[in-house]
Amino acid sequence: MAGQILKLGIPKGSLEKATFELFDKAGFRITGYERSYFPRINDEQISLIMLRAQEMSRYVETGVLDAGFTGHDWIVENKSSVHEVCELFYSKATSNPTKWVLAVPEESKVKKPEDLDGGIIATELVGVTKEYFRKKGIKVKVEFSWGATEVKARLVNAIVELTETGSSLRANNLRIIDTLLTSTTRFIANKDAWKDKFKREKIENISILLNAAIDAKTTVGLKMNVPKDKLESILKILPAEKSPTVSSLADSEFAAVEVVVDTITERNIVPKLKRGGASGIITYPLNKVIH
Repeated sequence: MAGQILKLGIPKGSLEKATFELFDKAGFRITGYERSYFPRINDEQISLIMLRAQEMSRYVETGVLDAGFTGHDWIVENKSSVHEVCELFYSKATSNPTKWVLAVPEESKVKKPEDLDGGIIATELVGVTKEYFRKKGIKVKVEFSWGATEVKARLVNAIVELTETGSSLRANNLRIIDTLLTSTTRFIANKDAWKDKFKREKIENISILLNAAIDAKTTVGLKMNVPKDKLESILKILPAEKSPTVSSLADSEFAAVEVVVDTITERNIVPKLKRGGASGIITYPLNKVIH
C-alpha cells in the first residue's frame, strides 16, 4: 500500500467552507486552501485538488480524480457516469436540500410554466432546464447565465436559479412558479477507482467518518443518575428505539444511565427526566456518531 494515493476533489465555491468544516469535525486537518488549489491534508495517502462543483463529476468520470464532492444537480447536468458513494446532508447554509426553481418577478403576469411559451430563460443549469421545457412541450430559448442570475429576471422572461433558503429570491422580489430539481451533496467515485481495493477502502473510510460527523451535528450524549426504584419509569421516558447504557454506582441505590439522542428529543425529555427523579443530568456534544 506504500506510495498509493487517492486523488480527491474538494468543491471550490459555495460548498467550500462547509466541506472543510465537515472534514475538520471528521478528524482531518486541511491547510493551505486560502492560497492554493492544492491544499494539504494530514493524511499522506490523500492528495487534494479544489475544483468547482459544476465540473467535478466530469473530472471524476474521466479519472483525473479518483473521487470528489459535488451536487446531484451537476451530475445530472453533466450526464456523468460515476459511482455514487453516498449522499451527504450538508450544504452552504443548512442541512436541507437545495432546489433549482423557475422564478419570475413578482409583478410578472406569468403564473405557470406554459405562460413562458416563446420566452427566454436565463440559467446556469442549461441542460436540465432545456429538458424540463422539452418534456412539457413548451418552446423557449434557454440562455447560459454567468452569475447574478436573479438580476436578469427582469431582462428576460424567467430564470432557473438555485435556492437553499429562498432569501435571495425574496430579496430580489422574485416569485417561484415551479421546482425543476432537488439536489443534495454527493460523494462520488470514478468507476475504475471504485474497483481498486486500496482506493475503495480509502473512499469508504472517508464516507464513514464524514457521515458520522454529520450525524453528530444533530445529536448529543445524555448522562444522568437515577434512583433504582425509579429506573424503569425513567427508561420509559427515553426514546424506545434507543438502548441506553445502565451502570452501577458506588451508591448501590443509584444507577448511571447514558444514551445518545437527537437535539430536539434532548430538549423535550430533559425536564421530564428531572421531574421523574433523575439527577446529575449532563448533556455533551459529540464529534462523530457511527451507526
